[in-house]
Amino acid sequence: MADIDAEQELRKDLAAAYRLMDLEGWSDMIFTHISARMPDEANRFLLNSYGLLPEEVCASNLVMVDVQGENADNSPASVNPAGFTIHSALHMARHDAHCVMHTHTMAGMAVSGLAEGLLPLNQTSMEFFNRVAYYDYQGIPLECDEREAIVAAMGDKNSMILRNHGLLTVGRTVAEAFYRMYYLNKACEIQVEMMQTGGKLLIPADHICEHVAQQASNPRYMAQSVDLIWQAMLRKLDRIDPAYRS
Repeated sequence: MADIDAEQELRKDLAAAYRLMDLEGWSDMIFTHISARMPDEANRFLLNSYGLLPEEVCASNLVMVDVQGENADNSPASVNPAGFTIHSALHMARHDAHCVMHTHTMAGMAVSGLAEGLLPLNQTSMEFFNRVAYYDYQGIPLECDEREAIVAAMGDKNSMILRNHGLLTVGRTVAEAFYRMYYLNKACEIQVEMMQTGGKLLIPADHICEHVAQQASNPRYMAQSVDLIWQAMLRKLDRIDPAYRS
């Protein structure tokens, strides 16, 4: 019974993340995706059914697949092949990557096309100072042999900018991956807004940026922030439409 309860809780959280993706304006129609590793099952994870909008995802229509991309729940639904490549790579290689979130936001795609990448222009941006991986664009990641390169580029970091493509975060929970994506995307939005002013960009000294990054990554602060924000966002979803739980 405990395993069933754990799976249902995971499905609820993952469905919530899809709905929040839509509410935050991060949706790219049917082409953005979030995955979560099944409880106590390293080789199986959940993804959205290919063709569903994020606003249509609910706990019951998530699809369970294995690391070969085969359905593991006897569902006739399919999953996004490019999404499978990216997500399976990190689930297989990183024991702490229980959730993987990938977006094509306007700000994220804009910064992904800048040679300098993400700049520490604001307190929010400084949280990611020297903590963002970069992956050079290789084309649409349809082939599983690209997984090794994705893993190598990610290393032990929890956030990545896929150049000329978009953003990616991982977390020990769905809540943690969402938290990182929210602030990574916010950092990109800040950068795009600043650059549009045409003014001279002010970047603090490296030691200041590193200090802020260490403050933000303090385990106690991080855990509390992730939990409080996630519970608040679930309350918001429940007020709007609790159907994601079904």
